[in-house]
Amino acid sequence: MKCGEAFNKASVVTYSQLKTMFANLEESLKLSPEGFKDKFKVKAPGKDDDNIVFHCRSGKRGAKALDISRQLGFSRARHYKGGYSEWAEKNGEK
Repeated sequence: MKCGEAFNKASVVTYSQLKTMFANLEESLKLSPEGFKDKFKVKAPGKDDDNIVFHCRSGKRGAKALDISRQLGFSRARHYKGGYSEWAEKNGEK
């Protein structure tokens, strides 16, 4: 979860937008800012953004997404290694 200023700076996307982006992550990250906004209805991430965090249920797809993004120059992107499953367990959200 994000709150306050961090939330306001982050792009919020729906589950279906995320599925589309992940299925075509490399192509999605290569879109122009205008093309990204047209396709996903949110501001495109910048290569220097520090609020890009990939995650998935267990961590495997998130790690792959991080690898792809780093190859494309998103050097400050991060990955939540334990995935949603670990986060939910730590936060009592099983």
